[in-house]
Amino acid sequence: MNIFDNFFLIALPYTALAIFLVGSIYRYTYKGFQFSSLSSQFLEGAKLFYGSVPFHWGVLFVFFGHLIAFMFPRGVLAWNSMPIRLMILEITAFVFGISMLVGLLNLLIRRYTTPRLKYVTNKMDLIIYILLIFQTAMGLWIAYNFRWGSSWFSTLLAPYLYSIFSFQPNTAAIIPLPWTVKLHIIGAFIIIGVIPFSRLVHFLVPPINYIWRPFQQVRWYWDRKKIRNPQTPWSEKRPKNN
Repeated sequence: MNIFDNFFLIALPYTALAIFLVGSIYRYTYKGFQFSSLSSQFLEGAKLFYGSVPFHWGVLFVFFGHLIAFMFPRGVLAWNSMPIRLMILEITAFVFGISMLVGLLNLLIRRYTTPRLKYVTNKMDLIIYILLIFQTAMGLWIAYNFRWGSSWFSTLLAPYLYSIFSFQPNTAAIIPLPWTVKLHIIGAFIIIGVIPFSRLVHFLVPPINYIWRPFQQVRWYWDRKKIRNPQTPWSEKRPKNN
């Protein structure tokens, strides 16, 4: 094992995880309002649909696909024991990866071509877009050139990740892997490390309560046609709404 492997495959993961944990707790405790995606939908909504929807569908499938392969490697290998099921899994994952990449590119173009959004865009937004696009493109490149990734992820990367989280780091299984795969691993931990400083932190507080929250009823006590008519004179009286 050389210095490169020690730093990027052992030291970097622990550093990124520590920054993620401490940074997320600090931001939630002292900057709770910023613990969100700071939505820009009110500033522009049409282009957002074609970026947000494919990105979120893609990232959900890709994320949980990696998580399942990490938590249940034997189950994934059992599923892949039949070639047809292996091909279905690989093709489906590749399609959702393309969806994620297309969504990210649309979001990047929207963010920097819509004048109203430039005022609510910071440098970290650009860094996150670059990291996510690079990471997604690299993942697609690996999936295309090194086939059946779900199987070798379960047999090689899952044991490595287990060793990291059990504080017994062992990189023997991934040292022989191509540099592109190692770069993909490094990119993942870098993204984890910058999450507390970006909009991505909002995934830690998903609005699950919206599922069972009762519908909000709004009753208008005015004539909609009249109030929407530009010829209607302005009134200082506020409408009574529930």
